[in-house]
Amino acid sequence: MLHHSLINPKSIVVVGGSDNISSPGGRVLKNLIDHNFKGELNVVNPKKEKVQGITCKELNQLPSVELAIIAIPAHLILETVKVLTETKQTKGFIIFSAGFSETNEEGANLEKAITEQIAKFGGSLLGPNNIGVLNTNFAGVFTSPIPKLDVKGVDLVSGSGATAVFIMEAANQIGLTFSSVFTLGNSAQIGVEEMLEYFDVSFDRNNSSLVKMLYIESIKKPIKFLKHARSLVEKGCKITAIKAGTSDAGKRAASSHTGALASSDLFIEALFKKAGIIRCFGRHELIYTAGVLSNKQAGGSNFGIITHAGGPAVMLTDVLSKNGLQIPKIEKDHQEKILNEVYNGSTADNPIDIMATGTEDQLEFVINYCDKHIPEIDAMVVIFGSPGLRSIRDAFKVISNKSKSCDKPIYAVLPSVVNTKNEISDFIEDNNIAYSDEVILGSALAKVYNTIKLEPSVYPSELEKKPKIRQLIDESNDGYLSPNKARGL
Repeated sequence: MLHHSLINPKSIVVVGGSDNISSPGGRVLKNLIDHNFKGELNVVNPKKEKVQGITCKELNQLPSVELAIIAIPAHLILETVKVLTETKQTKGFIIFSAGFSETNEEGANLEKAITEQIAKFGGSLLGPNNIGVLNTNFAGVFTSPIPKLDVKGVDLVSGSGATAVFIMEAANQIGLTFSSVFTLGNSAQIGVEEMLEYFDVSFDRNNSSLVKMLYIESIKKPIKFLKHARSLVEKGCKITAIKAGTSDAGKRAASSHTGALASSDLFIEALFKKAGIIRCFGRHELIYTAGVLSNKQAGGSNFGIITHAGGPAVMLTDVLSKNGLQIPKIEKDHQEKILNEVYNGSTADNPIDIMATGTEDQLEFVINYCDKHIPEIDAMVVIFGSPGLRSIRDAFKVISNKSKSCDKPIYAVLPSVVNTKNEISDFIEDNNIAYSDEVILGSALAKVYNTIKLEPSVYPSELEKKPKIRQLIDESNDGYLSPNKARGL
């Protein structure tokens, strides 16, 4: 379980803090200052008297400190950790430095010694070889930019620091906000399993984020992973995840990156399904899926597509229908009422195409009509870009207002990322998500709306009570069941 000092420290020391904001120790210190860490901030740098306006202290001169963020060479860290744990009551540790289990046996032994020292004093270690922690309490990362933070945003857990940065950058472009970001690095003590345990045990329906995004390179404790993931899903959370390193080459790459353990693709597929996790295979798919999960959910899987551009609507129709979602044909009387309010040449059989000349008033009418008068439609996707004829700021405002007021969920595809860059920024600033690609959105919608509801949990502890099952498993020492034993099971 994570120590509270990693989540909400009242005091932090940056060991290796500097004036060079192009270095990890310099950048994390700047982030902590710029994002208004409200506790006591200390810096250890024996070569400086002051760093970024903060008076430096020797390690032994520090007061008691709850969290240490360490950015010094690997071979100096064990002695630093000993001083902090034994004399400064430090319980939280974030180690940016590399050169541990991802490198060689010597590094692995050093990592083990550091982890054992921290555990001996009841502390928690994130890393080593990571970029840190980001939440609404403090910006303990050495990267930039810092995304928009909201306690109701998404929780991101990533085995890779660089991947976390790329996810945050792409998420920022569409308006997805974060509640917290945890990067695990080598997962010496805290892995994805411990993060799920923390989210599960500390879960508060009214205050916790309901969406979790995971980028995973290693699952060391699958039973623990399954237990807490299922528990979160059963409490109302939604989890979407990438598990990298399931091909032979991918396993090798993951091992050299963070020392991650290999796992088979079939195993991951089964584990995710049993846990109720929506599996993704790329960053943008992960982000779009999290965006869909962050929206209110429809009562069914029938979609109305509203557009002024035929091509994107056709591509979206294809991907939704190929994945088992429905684009129901609108009845004639409803079509006539819609067509009476839009320009000649428009179509209303679903997709509803109001053409490039369609106005924001016509768009608003169509959205309202689908929301209030067409029960066959459960949710709407509105595709609206720039036709190059006039400003579409007012049209985006309509989509924003309707997304908040309509009973049915609306997913906005705003594909003109150059022509309407400023308008999209304003749309996002108004607490909306602006998808740019209708096909990736269609795939994300299919993943979410096709997810099978979990059956009640049966945990291994219950299976332990069945001696025949236990015997079959115990007799399979190599971890595999023979066909006869599988049938017996």
